[in-house]
Amino acid sequence: METSFCELKKKEVVNLADGKRLGRVSDVVFTYPEGKVLGIVVPGGKGLRFCKSDLFIELKQVTKIGVDVVLVDLKAAPKPDKKKCKWEDNCPPPRRDGDRRDYGEYE
Repeated sequence: METSFCELKKKEVVNLADGKRLGRVSDVVFTYPEGKVLGIVVPGGKGLRFCKSDLFIELKQVTKIGVDVVLVDLKAAPKPDKKKCKWEDNCPPPRRDGDRRDYGEYE
């Protein structure tokens, strides 16, 4: 069965080991110039596009590509490493309910 990338990126990826939905296919990794497919990539976390790490799934872990879903077998699904955004270093710590600023700080 042949599948184009346009069709593949519309499919949801589901882990057979725990039944979790991993997201939709976002990329396909292959070698150049041989053209051998190494695996697929799904989004790894929530947040802005450039702040999340992606999850690479090797082709041997793909069990079945169906009409609307891609089934993968990840025994111990790795949790993506949360990368810090470059601007998080400059952000103040989160406020607690009792912490209020005085309006004089803004003048």
